[in-house]
Formats: sequence, structure tokens, C-alpha cells
Amino acid sequence: MTAEANGLLQASPRADLTGSRVVWVDVAKGWCIILVVTMHSTLGVGLALGETGWLHTIVAFAKPFRMPDFFMVAGLFAASAVAKSWRTYLDRKVIHFAYFFVLWLGIILLVKARELQLTDPDRFLGQYVWAFVEPFSTMWFIHLLPIFFVVLRLIWNWTIWAGLVFAMTLHLAAAFHLVDDPYALASDWTPSSVVNNFSLFFIFFYIGAKAAGPILHLAAVASVSRVPAAIAISLWLALHAWFVYAGLSDIPGIGFILGLGGALAIATISAVLALYAPFQIFKTLGARSLVIYLSFVIPMVITRIGLVNSGLITNVDGASIAVIVSAIGIPLAFSTLIRKTPLAFLYLRPSWARLKR
Repeated sequence: MTAEANGLLQASPRADLTGSRVVWVDVAKGWCIILVVTMHSTLGVGLALGETGWLHTIVAFAKPFRMPDFFMVAGLFAASAVAKSWRTYLDRKVIHFAYFFVLWLGIILLVKARELQLTDPDRFLGQYVWAFVEPFSTMWFIHLLPIFFVVLRLIWNWTIWAGLVFAMTLHLAAAFHLVDDPYALASDWTPSSVVNNFSLFFIFFYIGAKAAGPILHLAAVASVSRVPAAIAISLWLALHAWFVYAGLSDIPGIGFILGLGGALAIATISAVLALYAPFQIFKTLGARSLVIYLSFVIPMVITRIGLVNSGLITNVDGASIAVIVSAIGIPLAFSTLIRKTPLAFLYLRPSWARLKR
């Protein structure tokens, strides 16, 4: 590594995993949330219009690394959290997500109550309680993160090889039962989607937590060695596209390599883009990715239904882009408007929901 890269790594606010935010990490999270919203919006519009477009091709391209990248980034700074007391750890990594899961699960079910025929209070309550066992819709990610953090804490003192064997065994078991879907990564290994998703993705979270130093090192090198980074990314794009469009990405083992390679590629790309002002929009989206993830479903569905019924945009890609912009923009605007109002609890955890006040 060059002296310049070494200096950048040492100067990076979170290179020691204990400081303030690192810009490229937020840029990477921005890419992640855009890819997640793009998948849900594009597939919904495509199903409604009975068509597919070029955005479907992008969704398929991102399938192997979309969620692995999210989970790897989520694990990056777990080391500093593990060093805290159990009380602090549970407050920040379990109760934090549990609060938003309990709150937004109810909100989303209320919005979709008529569509799901949950207008009867008993049926609604039954579905709400059952969602703690089988998470509803996009809430599975918020449901799974606290489980990841608890398991990580419990096995933190294992040797890294023991942890990798444990996580990789689960991943391969789930990977051998992947559902035949060109866009979504899911397994029917067990009857429980929670077990299946844990098995598929914990390996990426564990690698993010245990290999945080090398990953930050990679990003630091990429940010000062931009030409080699650009060449490496170009090679990755070509190889990844070939495996995906050749139909090989779901093969157990290959899928893992594509997922990890894609996550590291996004880290590399983000480290470079973070240096340029025009790409700060990704930083903004990444820093508020939880706000978007919690509530994008509501404007997404409303916009999609409105566009399809009105016939204003009949092109599947044009309609998908409009839905994507709405699904991202409205939560950001709404959260800004309510930040200093009694509704702030929708996105900011209040003091009564904290172990440490």
C-alpha cells in the first residue's frame, strides 16, 4: 500500500471502527437502498403492466449482491459495538431495530388492511402477531438484523475459522434450495423464512464484522489508486454480468462468490465516488437509508396504482422510474417535515424506547 493510502486509512474517521461516520460507507448504503427500491418498484410495475424492460435486466444483474452488500456493510462496525456492555449492545443493536419493526409493521398492515382483508380487528391482530414469526413484506430485513447482532455477540469469541465454517455451512444448505426466481434471492430450505434468510445472509454480515479492517483498507487504497480501481471494477462488471446472464449465479458456491465479490466491488466504487461532489446524493441517501427502507412501500404502491390506473405512463421503464423517485423522495421529504413535530417518533426512537436514556 502506498504511503498516501496508508495515511488516508489512518486519517479515516472510522478506520479504527470507533469514530464518526465514513463517507464511502454511506455512499455504499445509498447504492444498496436504491437497488432495493428499484427491485420492488420495477417488479411491481412490470407485473401490473404485464411487461419487462431494461430495468428488469439491472435488477437481475444486482440480485447476487444486493442484499449481501447491505448485510456486509451492516456488519462493518459491529466490532466496536461488541466491545460495549450487553446493555448498551442490546439497546443499540436490538431494541433500536425492534422498535421500528413493531411500529412500522403496524403502519404497513394498516395501509394494506383492505387489500389483505384484515378489516376485522381479530384478523388484523392475528396477522400482526404472526408477522413476528414470519415477517411481513419488506419488514423481514428489520426483523433479521437484531437476530444477526445477537448471534454475532454470542459467537464473537470463536476463532474466525469456526465462525466461517458455521456461517458457510448454513449458507450452502440454504443455497442448495434456492427458489427459481430470476430477480429475488430466496430459499425454501426450511418452512421458516427467518431461518432461510439467516442462513443465506449471515455469512456476509459475519465477514463484514470480522474483516472490517481489510475492507476499510481496500476502500482506502481504491480512493487513492483510482486507475487500478477502475480497471478492477471493469473486470468485475464483465465477469459478474457473464455469470448472471449465463444463468450460473444461483449455483451454490458461485452465488456466494458473486455476492461477496459484488459487495466488495460496491465498497470499492463507493470509496472512489465519495471523493466527488456530484455523488454526495448517494451519501445523503445512505445516511437516511433506514428512513427510506421503513416507509418506501407506501408511496411506491400508491404511485404505482395511480400511474397504472391513469394510463399517464404506459412504458414500463418510465413508470418504474417514476415509482422509484416517489418511493425514495416522499419518505425523505416527509421525515424532514416531521422532524421537529410530535410525529418525529416515526423515524427517531424516543427516550422511553431506550435502555440507556
